[in-house]
Amino acid sequence: MTIRVKVIPRSAKTEVAGTMADGTLKVRVAAPPEKGKANQELLKFLAAHYKVSGAEIISGHTAAMKMVRLG
Repeated sequence: MTIRVKVIPRSAKTEVAGTMADGTLKVRVAAPPEKGKANQELLKFLAAHYKVSGAEIISGHTAAMKMVRLG
């Protein structure tokens, strides 16, 4: 399954913040967007949230909007 995610880094805690009008999932991430920390936390959170073995970023590694494959 592939999902579109908008990441909001440096939040108080990591959580789902809702869904945008186009169906994009908004996720707040506590980690800063430095050295891939926010991406790592996002992938760990999404894997746990959807109860899958892992997740990987397909596109948008350095952007707020990302395509993520859940597996």
